[in-house]
Amino acid sequence: MKKRDENSQPEMLEGAKLMGAGAITIASVGAAVGIGNVFSSLIHFVARNRSLAKQSFGYAILGFALTEAIASFAPMMAFLISFVFRSKKEKKVSVS
Repeated sequence: MKKRDENSQPEMLEGAKLMGAGAITIASVGAAVGIGNVFSSLIHFVARNRSLAKQSFGYAILGFALTEAIASFAPMMAFLISFVFRSKKEKKVSVS
């Protein structure tokens, strides 16, 4: 069995970080579906009950804001994975 050299560890870590960051960006699709759901429900509700249109629009904007806030955590996590978590060798090189 071939012994793994020391240089393969940072390369594997870098590949895992990139795959994790890519997987996190899938949350953007979920946020888009959630926002579409919020406004679709608003349109259906206003079509059934026009007298509460202003009040329900406020609730729809609140739902939009909360959905968008959750979606903004995905790029934050991607940047954390990419730039904050580093291997021991990368830390030694960046300090020198």
